[in-house]
Amino acid sequence: MKTIDEREAERHRAKMAKRKAVQDAEVAGKTIVEKGLLVVNTGPGKGKSTAAFGLALRMLGYGQRVGVVQFIKGAWHSGEQDAFAAFGDRAVWHTMGEGFTWETQDIKRDIAAAEAAWAKAQELLADPTISLVVLDELNIALRYDYLDLDAVVATLKNRREGLHVVVTGRNAKPALVEAADLVTEMGATKHHFAAGVKAQKGIEF
Repeated sequence: MKTIDEREAERHRAKMAKRKAVQDAEVAGKTIVEKGLLVVNTGPGKGKSTAAFGLALRMLGYGQRVGVVQFIKGAWHSGEQDAFAAFGDRAVWHTMGEGFTWETQDIKRDIAAAEAAWAKAQELLADPTISLVVLDELNIALRYDYLDLDAVVATLKNRREGLHVVVTGRNAKPALVEAADLVTEMGATKHHFAAGVKAQKGIEF
């Protein structure tokens, strides 16, 4: 263990006391105690859906109900779906997509799947027993104009009071970013795919 003399320890205490004062003042300045948030996880990096499911797990940990609608990844079976099944009816999961657009190669089919997923999403958004809804890869459906952007954004902006919603997927539309309370851009500094590593169970799905 590094040896710390008393002068260094005292400097550290003084520095941390100043930092705490700044933090306390910032927290004291917040006036809204609770608010249903619209969260957008976007960007080219890995982890957008993973972060959303982590948030859903946190909500489940507090005894709340969550809903998930997957817009694109229907062709993949995910470990998250199996894990969330352990929570019974507190975790409502709907896989509605039929795979990525380059797999289906059928725009009419893709649009129909997106519309069905959005209809299911609206059911969950209206369910008063659900505290958090994850709309996984909704950004992809919006990017390809499978859904009416203005209608989707209006619905999300006018969601019921106290409901949290997380939207994932690359290339979030500016209108959705503007409407959101929290937007996180996942960067792509380095990815194992570039080194030839395939998608792995427990990591990618």
